[in-house]
Amino acid sequence: MGLLSRKNRQERVPEYDREKEAPVVRCSICTGEMVAGFKDTGTGHFREFGLIRSQEELEVFRKSCGVSSVPKEY
Repeated sequence: MGLLSRKNRQERVPEYDREKEAPVVRCSICTGEMVAGFKDTGTGHFREFGLIRSQEELEVFRKSCGVSSVPKEY
């Protein structure tokens, strides 16, 4: 389900520990699918937040996290 799907028209505000986690977008090399989430800076564990299906959804995620850019991991 995308961040702006019909069931999810209201922006979800991501809850994460800013000291231990960083917002990241995981991208598939094969399909191009993008998943927004949070990476634990100590362990590298990725916690999924939602599917990104457009540039608009990526901007919504970025703004809701309060960061200027979100790095992509492949």
